Amino acid sequence: MTAGADQPTMAARALAGASALGTRAKGTPLPHYTLNHDVIPAVETTWVIVAGVFVMFMQPGFMLLEIGFSRMKNAGTIVPKVLANFSIAAIGYWAIGFALAFGGSGWFAGTHGPFLDTNNGALFPAMAASAATVPSKWFFQFVFCAVSLAIVWGTTIERIKFGAYLIYAVIFSTLIYPIVSHWIFGGGWLFKTFHMQDFAGSTVVHLIGATGAFAALLLLGPRQGKYGPDGKPNVIPGHSMPLVGLAVLILWFGWFGFNPGSTLSAISRPGAMATIWLITRTFDMGMTCNGAIAALVAITAPSGYVEFWAAPIIGFLAGVIVVVSVILIDRKIDDPVGALSAHGMAGIWGTLSCGLFTSPRLAAFNANGHAGLVYHGDFHQLGAQALGVTAAFTAVFMISFLVFFVIKATYGLRVESEEERYGLDIVEHGMWGYPEQFMPVPGSEYHPPAPPAQRPRPRPVPAGLAARGEA
Repeated sequence: MTAGADQPTMAARALAGASALGTRAKGTPLPHYTLNHDVIPAVETTWVIVAGVFVMFMQPGFMLLEIGFSRMKNAGTIVPKVLANFSIAAIGYWAIGFALAFGGSGWFAGTHGPFLDTNNGALFPAMAASAATVPSKWFFQFVFCAVSLAIVWGTTIERIKFGAYLIYAVIFSTLIYPIVSHWIFGGGWLFKTFHMQDFAGSTVVHLIGATGAFAALLLLGPRQGKYGPDGKPNVIPGHSMPLVGLAVLILWFGWFGFNPGSTLSAISRPGAMATIWLITRTFDMGMTCNGAIAALVAITAPSGYVEFWAAPIIGFLAGVIVVVSVILIDRKIDDPVGALSAHGMAGIWGTLSCGLFTSPRLAAFNANGHAGLVYHGDFHQLGAQALGVTAAFTAVFMISFLVFFVIKATYGLRVESEEERYGLDIVEHGMWGYPEQFMPVPGSEYHPPAPPAQRPRPRPVPAGLAARGEA
């Protein structure tokens, strides 16, 4: 609000003038609005809620992205997964997470505000500069947490148990995300002691989510058929690239709630297109879409610290990084949506770019850290950024790996191989996302596809599913 302070002042004077001229029906003067006690909190609360709604709208984007990259037999399960995780994260962040992330200025975690039991903004010093109400600030920070959690699951589609989502969502929203985000966003040790710069979450939101995903993938393993007997990866295409394209545009729209200036880095998209063309001589649709996401992720941390000229550089390099990273990771780890690259590697690059391109003017304006290497030849800020990336990755990975290890040893992390072949829609939810592709539907014609020559016929329904249907 600092840069635009004159506009609220003029609006407040207009409201005050109108109240002086107008009267109620019974002759009672209209209430007189004062700038500090009425208008600024209302305006800032409205802006925080609007920005939060933009970020919340990214959930449909993640849903369509994962559906598009899934095969038809696994498309439907994404819908209840997104809704369930969003709901669990809301409860967890309301009960405990928000207090740990922002309730106080301790070096490790906050202590005030569990169950949102206070409206005293002074108890949340990292956000005290804003006059918005505490509940509106909770909502804005919650949708950030929900975005980070959504990143975890895109990598695990088509073979993870539905219940594993729910268990990890509780731990993530109450402990993992809140504590690590406090270190950077909430005034914790990385911010206070080392002055790490992360304006809107390249590390806090995107790297945390990608790191949790990495821990899950190491224990989960690849989808059936992903790697051949020689260990080389096979392509398992998603069923709808148009849905993926729509998802990217929705995510791009939602980023206006993160940091409106992030769209300046859209040059990452041609950067990704050029890189994949040089490697494969094709303009790959999935790589192009991930290039746009990588640009947005990369500019998220430096958006409040770099001048406009640096944004295209950061974005273009993010496009190159995401393509090379997807190809290299795919050789050993099955990440169907490319989240490890688009959110993880691009998040690391975006965070480190502050150490290169942060301008002296904006470092002073934000009262945090130093100018980047290109200005003063000083590695100080780059070192702080590298420390922050390392600390966040290490903490999230260790805790997440332990949580997933326990889930795998007790509840189970992966569906049975037979269930994976038939698809998670029917196995986990008793219905398909695209029923007319798999079964006769009253009122419509059903034409089962003829099996190709020399291809084995489909296997019968598993005994457990048949018994369940007869019951």
